[in-house]
Amino acid sequence: MNFFLPSQETSWPSKRAGIWKNTHQEPFVVIKPEEHPIPKLIEEAESKYEEKLQRQSKSLEDAVEEYRRRYRRAPPKGFDEWWDFAQKHNVKMVDEYDGLMADLAPFFELSGEEVRRRAAQVGQLSSIDLLRIKDRKITIENGHGRFNDSEISARARGFRSMLAKFVKKLPDMEFPINAKAEGRVIVPWEHQRYPNLTLQNSTGGIDSMLGGKFKPDWGTDGNVWDSWRRTCPPDSPARRLYSSRRTHQVVYQGKAYLTSESVAPSGGYDFGFSPTTSSLVNYCDEPHSHVLQGHFFSDWRTIPALYPIFSPAKTRGFLDIRIPSHYYYGSTKEYTYGWDTDKKKLVEVDAMEVLWEDKIDKIFWRGATTGGGNHPPGFTPNFQRHRFLRMASDKSETKRTVLVAKPNSTGFVPVSVPIGQLNEEIMDAAFVKLTGEYPGGRTALMAAHRFATSVPLGKHWTYKYLVDMDGMSYSGRFLAFLASDSVPLKATVYDEFFSDWIQPWYHFIPLSPTYQEVYNIYMYFSGPTLAVSKAVNFTDMTIPSSNEKRAPPLRGDEYLRRIATAGKRWKKTIGRTLDMEVYVYRLCLEWARLWADDRDSMNFGLQSPPAGRHWPAKVKNH
Repeated sequence: MNFFLPSQETSWPSKRAGIWKNTHQEPFVVIKPEEHPIPKLIEEAESKYEEKLQRQSKSLEDAVEEYRRRYRRAPPKGFDEWWDFAQKHNVKMVDEYDGLMADLAPFFELSGEEVRRRAAQVGQLSSIDLLRIKDRKITIENGHGRFNDSEISARARGFRSMLAKFVKKLPDMEFPINAKAEGRVIVPWEHQRYPNLTLQNSTGGIDSMLGGKFKPDWGTDGNVWDSWRRTCPPDSPARRLYSSRRTHQVVYQGKAYLTSESVAPSGGYDFGFSPTTSSLVNYCDEPHSHVLQGHFFSDWRTIPALYPIFSPAKTRGFLDIRIPSHYYYGSTKEYTYGWDTDKKKLVEVDAMEVLWEDKIDKIFWRGATTGGGNHPPGFTPNFQRHRFLRMASDKSETKRTVLVAKPNSTGFVPVSVPIGQLNEEIMDAAFVKLTGEYPGGRTALMAAHRFATSVPLGKHWTYKYLVDMDGMSYSGRFLAFLASDSVPLKATVYDEFFSDWIQPWYHFIPLSPTYQEVYNIYMYFSGPTLAVSKAVNFTDMTIPSSNEKRAPPLRGDEYLRRIATAGKRWKKTIGRTLDMEVYVYRLCLEWARLWADDRDSMNFGLQSPPAGRHWPAKVKNH
C-alpha cells in the first residue's frame, strides 16, 4: 500500500519570548520580554490570515492551476460546476482543501473496485451508517441491528441534508458515516508503509481484514491507546515499554492502573502562549501524556485497517475522512447561535446577545462531565474537562504567579496571589450534568469540582470569555461561540473540516492542554483584578474598590474585542452552512473519482492553460 502521512513530529514556530514551544508536559519557559508577546501573536495571525484570504483564486482558470500546483493532478470531474456553485454563494475559501486531500490520499493507493468493496463492508459494522446515492436519490442503511446505539443515523441524516442542493449532479456512490463523535480508523505504522504486511485485497471479507469478528466496543482485549500507539514508528517511545516512565498508580474498584504524575498545574509564571491548538501534540514521543486526553479511553472499538469512515473530527494518527458536524449544520437550542425556539427559525441577532460593554468580564464554561470513555477505568480525573474544572474550582491559598504590566513602562512584574482569590474574581466554570464513572464515585467528583444548574446556550453570550473544550470528541458549540461576539478560548486536540480556513489568535484564542496560561491571558486583556492589584507594590497604581467595576487597560480590551469581532465575521462569511455545503460538494467530487475504475475519465480539464502559463506535469492517478 505504501501511503505516507504527515510527520508525527511536532513542528512549533521558533522560540520567541513568551511563546510556548515545549511539548505540553514540560514546564513553560519563562522569558521576561521587552514587550508582551500577545500583540505580536495577534498581529502575525491577522497578517497570515488576510494574506491567505487575498491569494484565493479569482477565476476557474486560476483555481484549476492552483489545484494542479498543490496536488500534482487535474481537478475532479464537475469542478467547473462546483466553482459556479461556490461563486454563486460568495464563498471566500476556494483553494484551501489541503486537509481534505490529506484525508483522501491513502485511498488513491487502492483501485476503485477495492474502495467500493471496502465501503460496502465497513457499512455493515455497528455504529456505521451507509449513505447511498443511486440514481440521484439518497438512502441511509445501517448495521446497528446487533448493537443498541442511541446515536443511530443522526450524523448520516445531517450529511444527507448537506447534499440536497447538488445531489442531482452526483454519480452513484456510497459514504460510510460514523455514528459516533470519536474517530474510528487507526492503521498500524507497518501497514501504512510495507505492502507485504497489508492486505490490499478485501475479497476475503472484513473479518479477514480485521483479524477476526468485529466487536462494537472494547472488552478485555485492548483499548484505543494500545491501538493508537502502533501508528508510531517502531523506534518511538510509544512503541517501547513506556509505562515505567514518570508514572504512578491509581486504584479504582480494587484494581491498580498506571497514570501520569504530572497532571497538577505547575508553579511559575506560566507566561507562555500556544501559537495554535494542540492537534499536533506528539504522543509518539510523549506517551506518558496520553492519559490527559479522553479520546484514548473511548469505549468504542477502533478499526485497525484502512476503511473509508466519514467522521466530524479526528485527532492525529486517525485516518477518518472529515465532514462538517451535523451540530454545526442543523439548528438546535443547544448548539446554535440565534435559534428562536418559539418561532423555529434562525435570527441574525440572538435574543440573549448583549453589547460588548455590558458583557461580564469573566471566563465562563458550563458542560457535562464527559471527556472520554472509561476503558480502562480510573483515568477520568485526568481528562480535559475535569482538569480544567479542578483548576477553576480551586479555593485554596496555593499561590499562582501572574505577570502584570508596570505603569508607565514596558516591563512586567510577577505577582503571587492565592489561586482561590483569582478563581473567585475571574472564573465562572461548573459542571451541570453527571455522566460516566469517577474514582470514588459521585461524592469524590462533586468534592473536587464546582457544580451549578444548567443554563440556556444564550447565557454564554453575556460573558466576554467562553472556554471551548473537547468532550467525548470535538466541541459542537464552537461555531455558535464564534457567532456570539464573545471570545472563545479553545482547547482541542482535534482537527475539523474548517481547520484550513480559520486562524488562531485572529478568530479565537488557543489554549495549551494544561490551560495554565489562561490567567495571564486574562491579565493582559482585562488587567489586574482586585486581589492582584492589592498584591502589587506600585505607588502610582490605582487599586479598584471591591464594589466598583474595573476599567480594563484600553489596549488589551481593544485587542480582545478585535478577536471577538473577527470571529463573528468569520462565522458570517466563512463558517456558514453554505460553506459547509461547498466543502461537501468538493468532497463528493473527489470521492466520485476515487470510486471509479477509470479515474482518468473522472478528471476535469480546460481546453488549454491560460495564456503565458503551463500546467504542472501530470501525475498518473492510481
